[in-house]
Amino acid sequence: MHLRVPVPAALADNARAYVAGKRLSTQLRDAATVVLLRDGAAALEVYLLQRRSTMAFAAGMSVFPGGGVDLRDADAEIAWAGPDARTWALCLRCDEGQARALVCAAVRETFEESGVLLAGPDVDTVVSDTTGVGWEADRLALVDRSLSLSALMARRGLVLRADLLGAWARWVTPEFEPRRYDTRFFVAVLPDGQRTRDVSTEAATVQWASPAAAVGAVDAGAMVMLPPTYETCRQLLQLGTAAEALAAAEWRSIEPVEPRLVVDGESLLLEVELP
Repeated sequence: MHLRVPVPAALADNARAYVAGKRLSTQLRDAATVVLLRDGAAALEVYLLQRRSTMAFAAGMSVFPGGGVDLRDADAEIAWAGPDARTWALCLRCDEGQARALVCAAVRETFEESGVLLAGPDVDTVVSDTTGVGWEADRLALVDRSLSLSALMARRGLVLRADLLGAWARWVTPEFEPRRYDTRFFVAVLPDGQRTRDVSTEAATVQWASPAAAVGAVDAGAMVMLPPTYETCRQLLQLGTAAEALAAAEWRSIEPVEPRLVVDGESLLLEVELP
């Protein structure tokens, strides 16, 4: 599938500088993003954060929880349930250490930015409530990097539930951006008993919205998204429930997609080839 969309206004200055030869492409950093799903009253819903206008990356954009990989995310000692690192490596098309780090980053960033933890006391259960004072202290310690995910799991006797994640897509930040990420997108259903919280210092607002409402808001100019977020919401339009979306991840092609900058007269466009 071939898409051509205007460069978002927040990225236009960087794009112009790149075209003018004033900006060089920067090195990619691995990152993970999680599309949290739940069944709303009328339709499937996704969890969105609107990033603060002061943020260095994707300022003002509506995004899913996620962020860059921490070196400690690759810790092989972490207790783990579900597909092993080798299986994830085959799915994500990377080595086992990188796959482990990406899955751990997905779980860690989701907890940091939404308060939802995809882990449990054993391979069959998930923690049911993470809203207490102790949990909040642990979340903040992850945010300031004074605590690693593996240390948190070990201290609380928890198992990372990799089986609750499904691989959805892989997007690479366009070459003109000063901060570039090679991001694997995952989907996960909000665990029973847990609830999202407005805890991210990077977000101005948070909301649950149906994919249709999110796509409609972007089309109407009421919300701004980068192409990966918009395209993910658009792809979810055809799925009716959170369980259906998680099941659909089994058949997804995790090929890298990198929007390409195109200059068309006075217009700056992003050209995307979807697998």
